[in-house]
Amino acid sequence: MVESGMMPKMAETVAERQGYASSRRRMLRGLGTLALGGLLAACQVVPKTQGPPPPPPENPDAIEPGLPTDTDRHRVALLVPETGTNADVGTAIANATTLALLDTKADKLRITTYDTALGAAEAARQAVADGNKLILGPLLSEDVKAVAPIARAAKVPILSFSNDTGVAGNGVFIMGFVPGQSIERVVAYARSKGQQRFGALIPKNLYGTRATGAFRDAVSKAGGTLVAIETYDRSATALSGAARRLANAGDMDAVLIADVGGNAIRAVPVIRSTGDKQILGTELWNTDASLGGSAAMRGAWFASVSDGLYGQLATKYRSRYGKAPYRLASLGYDSVLLTVRIARDWKPGTRFPVNRLMAADGFGGIDGIFRFDNRGIAQRALEVSQVGAGGFRVVDPAPTKW
Repeated sequence: MVESGMMPKMAETVAERQGYASSRRRMLRGLGTLALGGLLAACQVVPKTQGPPPPPPENPDAIEPGLPTDTDRHRVALLVPETGTNADVGTAIANATTLALLDTKADKLRITTYDTALGAAEAARQAVADGNKLILGPLLSEDVKAVAPIARAAKVPILSFSNDTGVAGNGVFIMGFVPGQSIERVVAYARSKGQQRFGALIPKNLYGTRATGAFRDAVSKAGGTLVAIETYDRSATALSGAARRLANAGDMDAVLIADVGGNAIRAVPVIRSTGDKQILGTELWNTDASLGGSAAMRGAWFASVSDGLYGQLATKYRSRYGKAPYRLASLGYDSVLLTVRIARDWKPGTRFPVNRLMAADGFGGIDGIFRFDNRGIAQRALEVSQVGAGGFRVVDPAPTKW
């Protein structure tokens, strides 16, 4: 929910005012193992601009400036862009946190949304001043950098939706899909199927820089041979030229294309012009339906989080909000599942038990199981899928336990 007239913009996302006392929503099928049952639905929207009902006269200190005092609920801040360029993504994440609260019947959490597009640092200051003990978000790595010192000084941990490993650590945990993990997974799978000599086609951008390092490490770790890496600017001419150079670079069994599906479709015919090669992709292909329509892409492999439960979340999201969610919305949903699990042994008003984030058995959610390493980076169990005429087929399922 969003309200206007506040800097930063805020909205209570505890749940909606009407309809949920008589219509209890079940959790998405397959999440029962999270043991989230037993929490009662007692949720309502409390618009920040209106404030809560006044306290009894004999308790004049029950309301602080800003948000009302909570003695039986955990106060959690959600920092996402609700306006500006990334508003649609931020809103999808916020909506997904609402769905998670409703699905888990979580009456112990009070989640307040702060708009980072109005200034991430100011949003963090307000969140801390309002007494929030945990921050979900921000989405962008530059916003994490702005928020981290403020949260750290207040001893408030951050569960960010960024995939930039450079901002992790010292109280910052990142839940985003790290490209290096996808690359390591698909290269290891290819190596297990007999591919020995590897090449890669990688764009010249930040994602490409990370992918290059991850690819080198993955080939070495898998015991393969790195033949060539070609990079390109994001233009059709540069892409074709790099693909042609790679095709002529020597014998290769497999080629990684660390780019979106559209560019892979354009590059593959050129890459295969000098001989058939197994095509590999990254998590960027996960939601690209156009891949199945390209004959050249048939048989390509890519690694990503599982989409089984996400499909159910997307259906529920469309039913409630009238449109499809962004794929990153699952991060918002899973951040709430994680918080609900920890909240069972977390006393309201006290500091968030950050050591619980390092649980060896990790956490589960829409995107499968994950756990944080000692740097605060979510390590995810990934599946390998194959592109076919009818879409994607899982050829190597994601592990279900560590």
